Amino acid sequence: MHWEVLLFLIAFFQEPRATIRVEVRTDSTPVAGAVVTLNGASIQTDRNGVATAPVALGKVDVRVAKQGFLPGATSLAVDEAREWQLVLELQPEPRDEQEITVYATRTNTRLQDLPTRVEVLGPEEIEEKTLMTPGDIVMMLNEMGGLRVQTTSPSLGAASVRIQGMRGRYTRFLADGLPLFGQGGGLGLLQIPPVDLGQVEVIKGVSSALYGAGAMAGVVNLISRRPGREPVHEFLVNRSTLGATDTSLFLASQLSTRWSASLLGGGDWQEHNDRDGDGWADLAGYARGVLRPRFFWDGGGGQTAFLTGGITYENRDGGTLPGSVLPATGSPYEEALNTRRYDLGGSYQFLIENRYVVTTRLAASSQYHDHRYGEVLERDRHGMYFGEIAVRGAIGRQTWVAGVAAEREVYDPRDVPRFAYQYDTPGVFLQDDIAIAPWLSVSASARADFQNRYGTFLSPRLSALVRGKGWTSRLSAGQGFFAPTPLTEETEAAGLSRLSIPAPLVAERGRSASFDLTRSLGPASFTATLFGSRVRHPIHVDRVERYQLTNLPEPTNNVGVELLGTWRKAPFSATVTYTYVQSRELDLGRRLEVPLTPRHSFGIVGMWEKKDTWRIGVECYYTGSQRLEENPYRSESEPYVSTGFLVERKLGRVRLFLNAENLTDARQTRWDPLLRPSRGVDGRWTVDAWAPLDGRVFNGGIRLGF
Repeated sequence: MHWEVLLFLIAFFQEPRATIRVEVRTDSTPVAGAVVTLNGASIQTDRNGVATAPVALGKVDVRVAKQGFLPGATSLAVDEAREWQLVLELQPEPRDEQEITVYATRTNTRLQDLPTRVEVLGPEEIEEKTLMTPGDIVMMLNEMGGLRVQTTSPSLGAASVRIQGMRGRYTRFLADGLPLFGQGGGLGLLQIPPVDLGQVEVIKGVSSALYGAGAMAGVVNLISRRPGREPVHEFLVNRSTLGATDTSLFLASQLSTRWSASLLGGGDWQEHNDRDGDGWADLAGYARGVLRPRFFWDGGGGQTAFLTGGITYENRDGGTLPGSVLPATGSPYEEALNTRRYDLGGSYQFLIENRYVVTTRLAASSQYHDHRYGEVLERDRHGMYFGEIAVRGAIGRQTWVAGVAAEREVYDPRDVPRFAYQYDTPGVFLQDDIAIAPWLSVSASARADFQNRYGTFLSPRLSALVRGKGWTSRLSAGQGFFAPTPLTEETEAAGLSRLSIPAPLVAERGRSASFDLTRSLGPASFTATLFGSRVRHPIHVDRVERYQLTNLPEPTNNVGVELLGTWRKAPFSATVTYTYVQSRELDLGRRLEVPLTPRHSFGIVGMWEKKDTWRIGVECYYTGSQRLEENPYRSESEPYVSTGFLVERKLGRVRLFLNAENLTDARQTRWDPLLRPSRGVDGRWTVDAWAPLDGRVFNGGIRLGF
């Protein structure tokens, strides 16, 4: 009896409560896992998009949140102790997806529809890197995952781009699909300004099926900025704390209804810098001038044309500073390189029967080098001549490309004529992209090249794209070749006078494969890539007892992993990259790590941007240890960390910027001298560069639009 009275009193005085049933939907589809908050208490919707919870009578604030959707909110006046039903419709979060068209694969397809994986840097990223190093594209490429810009000549600062651990000579550089830079070595990379670039496309892995010899590691295609409706007039001046001065002028405008043009002019200077006080220039001095006009024509009806020409003059010198001598000899030592480069290229596109797109491309370049290694002078000329005709058509779900190409590469070393060569390589190619289903696309391509010295080479490539429900996966495999030359990363630094080739060289042949998986979750995207490559008959430079060039009897193998994470939600963005590379070759009868190839590389970049006002970015990079060869101080390098920041302020048409690089002052000469105690068998007085040589540096300037 007492218990019944107690229960009656509890029920009588208890606060009345109601039940709210919230159903969350989008386009009439249930949204599972949405967080529903009722007056501060949170629950999640089930697989049917429903969440139910008791609430006290009165006003109830209802909020719903789910990643990838705009938040929803409402309120209810609950005045009865019953079940209240509520349906909330969430709207997908708008995503800023630009229509990016890729040109390096020949089909001019949207980036997201390509079976071949292509990494693209857009205008914003290029603009950011331009403020860091306005004089060249080194910084821009070095901070892309899987790419490493390796200094090949510490005395003069030459560099090459290694893709996924493969040697820099296997990377082909194009400008608007044209080989304007030829095969002139690593110094050409330092002579390409980024100011007039609108897009950078990178294909990793064997790409000989697309572009023949010279693309065994991949392709970097530099797309120029196109003139728009509004004219562009920009002037940039930059100065660094280590004595670098960069100036550039970029103009672009419409000339008529059919014609438009752009003009790039630049001047760059660098003072000698001896960072460790040993009398040797750790940073070479140089003076460079660049001029490049471009003309664009649109005749309507599918007819377009493009024409460009370029002139580059540069004088670069290093070695001992004025008044200093080598400790080992007591005499000064000068290393210098004067470069004169001229190029001309263009393309013309038209339609046949409004069905077939015909494209012709022509390019020619000529480079003259006067290279001094102390008492030795080596003068040479590099020539590259290229022509191509391709036809593109579509049949149902297929887009095909067929064409013929011819290329001549000439090397004429006046002072060491035994290394002269002329390679003539005509070829035919075929590509077929098939959209089998909305979730499956396949691209198959093949190329046959007929090399005048090394015979016929067949280069196939197969790629597939699978996607659905926020997941995207690509699989690629290909085969290619590289015709051997005496020009390698090592010989560019040491010269050819002391070099010998004891036996005829054979062509290098490579195979590569990659698999990647991408997951998109609202503003975030994550990609994991597995890759591997194998190069047979790899060219090797022996620098132990004699300076000679040979083919190794065993292949060089590369395997690795790339991880990429991006997050973009205005006004913030962040990018995280990690690369693991195991690159091994046979050296001295043992299978060893390929020198100057770090196994572990990590980077993180963050950016905050207030449109048309401020931009602030921070970055941090880690480079792991590397095997070293012919280094008297150590056989393995030290790992190092480099950090930096960028601040930009826009005031109308004026942009002020301040950039800091390598705030940790990671510098190779903080661990060991750059100079060797004695001259190497190849004639060099320096060891290989395995860490930055400049150390901490600040640069700043102004970018003016007028």
